[in-house]
Amino acid sequence: MTLNRRKFLQNAGALALGSMALSGRAASLLDFKRLHPVGLQLYTFFGIIDEDVKGTLTKIAAIGYKEMESAFSKKGGFYGMKPLEFKAMVNDLGMTWKSHHVIGAPFKLPKGYKMPVGADGKPMVLPTMLNLRDNMQELVDSAAEGKIEYMVCANIPTDTLDDIKSSVETLNKTGEAAKKAGLQFCYHNHDMEFKNVEGKIPYDLLLTETDPNNVKMELDLCWVTKAGKDPVELFKANPGRFPLWHVKDLAADHTSPAPVGTGVVDFKRIFENQQIAGMKHFFVEHDMPKDAFASIKTSYDYITGVLKA
Repeated sequence: MTLNRRKFLQNAGALALGSMALSGRAASLLDFKRLHPVGLQLYTFFGIIDEDVKGTLTKIAAIGYKEMESAFSKKGGFYGMKPLEFKAMVNDLGMTWKSHHVIGAPFKLPKGYKMPVGADGKPMVLPTMLNLRDNMQELVDSAAEGKIEYMVCANIPTDTLDDIKSSVETLNKTGEAAKKAGLQFCYHNHDMEFKNVEGKIPYDLLLTETDPNNVKMELDLCWVTKAGKDPVELFKANPGRFPLWHVKDLAADHTSPAPVGTGVVDFKRIFENQQIAGMKHFFVEHDMPKDAFASIKTSYDYITGVLKA
């Protein structure tokens, strides 16, 4: 190849990339290939992790997970530890604690629901769970003590419009308190928020009636797909509102969560639109899997293999 021809091809390539950059397409494609560190929501290990917290986290780190989002523990606190104690354990294993889940109102078991069985073969017994309606400042202070970036409301009651309106008020108050404490507050969805309640869609109210700066969203890609909603359309309608995602799949029969890459969720298309969403971190999750370690290994391999390919 002559020098002139080589220069021509180099210049042509630079012009093409420059054109893509002007349109924003190049940045989007590069961001898609350069995925964030893979995170994990520890609810995946509900009923397991409390039996051996350090051992469980060690195995999670060995798979390759780098970021953690904690959840409720039957030991209370942060898996039986103080915030900084838990943070130190996570950091010592080469991971970073980014976010923590709390509940929005006093927890009530669904009618007919039976508690899952623990490692001892007996139904789990849960300690008293703090909630944002009654214990907001205590929960905010505890999360702030751990020096994490995000606190997330895992659920709210949505049976009536009054439930939803009361929860919106609680979320707005928590968002203000979280900001003062140096935290970003978010709300995590299931599919129930997309079901009509007295002529209203709860998720629409959560988006429009909460302060968009103080209350962001953690979009659960499984549950929003189960609800029949398109995540990308939500991103486009509410750009920058979704800094956190739960990355889990939906089984082909649309009945239950599944390991990432084994179900129907179009992850490639969703990740290609991460800039519009404003995504900062994502956490793999699988609710009550038969084998939690096998599930998160399958998910990790898909994310780092297929999505990063």
